[in-house]
Amino acid sequence: MGFEHWFNKNLNRVWGFIEQRAGISKWALRPQPAFTFKPSYWTGAFVANAFFIQVATGLLLLLYYEPSVAPTLTSCGQPLGTYSTAPAAWCSTYYLIHGVPMGSLLLSSHLYGAYAMLFLAFIHFYRGYYLGAYKKPREFSWMAGTLLLLLTLGMGFTGYILPYTEIAYNATNVGIVLALRLPTLGALTAPFLLANGTPQGLLSRMFALHVLVIPLALGALLYAHIALFESHGIAPPATSDPTQRNVYVKAEEKTQVPFWPQIFFYMTKWALLYLGLLFGIAALWPWQLPTYYGNFAAVASVTEPDWYFLWLFKVVDFYGVTPVIAVGITVVLMLYILALPFLDRSPRRHPRDRPIVVMIGNTLLGFFILLTVWGGLTPGVQILPMAVAERLAPIAIINVLVVALFYLRYRKSYQSRLIARGSAYRLSGAYPVVGGAPRATVSPPSRASEVKSAD
Repeated sequence: MGFEHWFNKNLNRVWGFIEQRAGISKWALRPQPAFTFKPSYWTGAFVANAFFIQVATGLLLLLYYEPSVAPTLTSCGQPLGTYSTAPAAWCSTYYLIHGVPMGSLLLSSHLYGAYAMLFLAFIHFYRGYYLGAYKKPREFSWMAGTLLLLLTLGMGFTGYILPYTEIAYNATNVGIVLALRLPTLGALTAPFLLANGTPQGLLSRMFALHVLVIPLALGALLYAHIALFESHGIAPPATSDPTQRNVYVKAEEKTQVPFWPQIFFYMTKWALLYLGLLFGIAALWPWQLPTYYGNFAAVASVTEPDWYFLWLFKVVDFYGVTPVIAVGITVVLMLYILALPFLDRSPRRHPRDRPIVVMIGNTLLGFFILLTVWGGLTPGVQILPMAVAERLAPIAIINVLVVALFYLRYRKSYQSRLIARGSAYRLSGAYPVVGGAPRATVSPPSRASEVKSAD
């Protein structure tokens, strides 16, 4: 205990010197309450950490990748003395895996890091959805975060074709066809995506979007998202109190944990853990490069996107669902998420007070999981309407019944607690009693305090 006290005292002294000389306190992020030191409060920071690692690994991959569909004059995995007709994009990926020291680890880490970033982004989105993080005054922060999620999906889509494999090329073409079906926007984006209509033009555009355009947009939106977070701070824990403040005042920040060095080292700890897990998974299960596009000697493969777009490809497999309808469903879903802060205007943030929003969120999550698994098991297989209803309807019905049951049970117990609270005040003389009884000397509590006590 003595050594720990001495160590912390000297560490604070050294850090105080660094902070004073470097002026760190002027640009450090705002302090946070002590109760936020749990992983569930830092899902956004995990996504940002994954993004920075993706940038670092992507820059290293650029040293070896060649965005060209022209055939190479090297063996590229063929027997010695023969020349490969594989595209340069595929051959540079092959060389990275088999010829560069730890190249397979680097490429696999970048691929699995993209999956992890998307998974963490979904977790961060649903946490904010269920806890009402989009409520006033964080409407713009929610909208910026939604756009960040869309751009992250765009990063995955544009990076899928870069190894120039058969399955990736076909899936990208299908995805572009769906994108071109967007009303008005499809016609405007067609020249931007397709370039001159050649495979080289498509690869060059996807490469430029993946390594420059979308990362710059992601960085700008991430800055805006963090700036809005700094403006409003972290949201207090969700309760059923409609008068609860959603912003901490400046005076409360004096008792909170500062960013430097406590929060910084706390985030660094999780970043190093993430990096270790990422490298460990990439080393144990390295990514295997499929055959290149245009290899007519290879067995024909089923067109299949990465897992985060399997749900959309499966929707197109439903009988009677055209690409236009699938794109329309996606647009409506995105508009709902963007407009959610203005649709759910109740001041209450706790999930138990927002059953409709929870029902919609649960249903969408259930559909996403089911369609993703379904699309992975039966890609390209057309599904009849009765089979669609048999699988999707139970998810929606059971979800509505369960949420409604819990909500009604909660409302019943909530009213009972309010009545019991009121009876306790009347028995103690806190409320005025009708019928000539003496008036109470203590004023009754406000409705807000009753609600807070009932929580």
